[in-house]
Amino acid sequence: MEKCNLDPVKSPIIQEIILSNRIGSISDEISKRLDIEPLKALELFYASKTCEDLHNKETGLYLYSDLYVVDEFLFEQNGKTI
Repeated sequence: MEKCNLDPVKSPIIQEIILSNRIGSISDEISKRLDIEPLKALELFYASKTCEDLHNKETGLYLYSDLYVVDEFLFEQNGKTI
């Protein structure tokens, strides 16, 4: 019997689950910092360039911490860039 060489972490389904979990944490932190409802924070984040960049592996943003991503989002909302 041949051993399966598939790495479960590289599975697109697993990666999507991890990213969804991260987006929940990011939105929760945005909600706290802006003192807004969590659903509103999620809506704002999903509509942002920061969220788009988080999904784009070429930007490398997915490699950074959730708090860094929150800061990036807040800079974006204030019309600033890092």
